[in-house]
Amino acid sequence: MKELDKKNIWHPLTQHKTHPEVLPIASAKEALLYDTNGNSYIDGIASWYTCMYGHCNPYIINKVYAQMQVLDQIVFSGFTHSPAVELSEKLLAILPTNQKKVFFSDNGSTATEVGIKMALQYHFNQKNNRHTILAFEEAFHGDTFGAMSASGLSIYNGPFEKHFIDIVRIPVPNSKNGAEILKKVTELHKNKPLAGFIYEPLVQGAAGMKMYNAEGLNLILQFCKQKDIICIADEVMTGFGKTGTLFASEQIAIPPDVICLSKALTAGMLPMAITTCSQQLFDAFYSNDMSKGLFHAHTYTANPLACKAAIAGIELLTSEEFIENRKRIHKAHINFRDRLKNKSTISNIRVMGVIFALELTKKMDRYGSSRDKLFLHFKNKGVFLRPLGNTIYILPPYVITNAQLEQIYEAIWEIL
Repeated sequence: MKELDKKNIWHPLTQHKTHPEVLPIASAKEALLYDTNGNSYIDGIASWYTCMYGHCNPYIINKVYAQMQVLDQIVFSGFTHSPAVELSEKLLAILPTNQKKVFFSDNGSTATEVGIKMALQYHFNQKNNRHTILAFEEAFHGDTFGAMSASGLSIYNGPFEKHFIDIVRIPVPNSKNGAEILKKVTELHKNKPLAGFIYEPLVQGAAGMKMYNAEGLNLILQFCKQKDIICIADEVMTGFGKTGTLFASEQIAIPPDVICLSKALTAGMLPMAITTCSQQLFDAFYSNDMSKGLFHAHTYTANPLACKAAIAGIELLTSEEFIENRKRIHKAHINFRDRLKNKSTISNIRVMGVIFALELTKKMDRYGSSRDKLFLHFKNKGVFLRPLGNTIYILPPYVITNAQLEQIYEAIWEIL
C-alpha cells in the first residue's frame, strides 16, 4: 500500500521530498485507530476535530444507512428534502437565537467563504461602498481564496497573497489591550469602511489553540454592530461542544450575524458545511432582482446522507451521556494541568472545555525536525497527536476513556 500511495497520491500539508512516509490506517473504532500491522493509536485530536462521537459510531451509521435506502443525493437548487429540513430545525434550535437561515456547502473553507461573501454582498446589495474584511492576526479560516485571504498564517498563504481580497488585521484581545484594539478598529473603519469581521471565537485553532479574552472580543463586536459591520463567527473548529458550551459564541455577550460550521457537524462521517445567518442579513438578499441572490452552490450541497449524519450527531451531542462525557474530559484536563504546574520545560498551560494545550519552552518550527520527533514519539507510544510547532494539544473524541486519556497524558509527561 505504501508504495502505491507514494506513486500516486499527493497528500495535504506535506513536502513529499522531506516527508515521504505515511502511516496506513486500516480501521477505526471509538477513540482508536488501527494500522495495517494491527497497531492501535489513541486518536487524541478526533481526526482534526471531526469524529467527536467516536469513529464508526453505530447510532450514526444506522441513521445514514437507513437514509441510503431512500434518497442518496439530489440537486438542492429547486429541490428540498426531509433530512435538510429536519437538520435546519434541530440546528437552529441550539444556535444563538438570532440565527434564522441555514445555507449548505461542502467543508470548513467553503463555510467561511460563504460567510465572507454574505458580508461583502450584503453591503453591495445596498449600494454601500464597503469592500474590506477585518480579521485577527494568526487567524486561520481555510484554504479557498476568500478564507485564505482572511487567514494570517503565511506558511499556508505565501504564493497567493497578491491575489487576496482586501483584509486588515488586528491583534487578538487580552486583559490589557481591549481599548487599544478598539481605537485601531475605529481608525480602520474611518479610513476604509469595513464590510465584515471574521473571527474564531475564543480559540484560534491552527495558530496553536491560542485562547483569548471574551470581554475584549465583545468590545469589537459591539462596535461592529453599531457600524453595521457583519460579524462572522468561524465555529468550524470550536462548534459542537468543544469549548464547554455547544458553541463558543454562547460565551460572548454579542451574538454574531453569521456562524460557519463544519468538521464535527457530521461527526466525521461525511463532508458537509453550513453557514447560518440572521434574518436581517438574509433580507438584504430577498428581492425581485435575481442578481441580489447569493450565487454560490456546490454539487453535494445538503446531501441527504450528510444531513442524516448531522441530525444523529446533534442528538448525541445533546444527550445526557455526551454532556457528562464532556464534563469528565474537562475535569481530567484540569487535573493534568495541575500536575504540570511546576514543570520548567513548559509554559502557558490552558484548558477550555475538552481542549488542552501547552507550549514547550524549546522553540521549534511548525513543520520542522524537532516537531517531527514529537510526532514520532507520540506514535511510538500509541497516541496520535499532531503538535503545532512547540504547541502540544489534545482535543479528543467525547467517547475517550479515562485510561486512554491517561495514556495520552503519560506520553506528554515523558516529553517533558
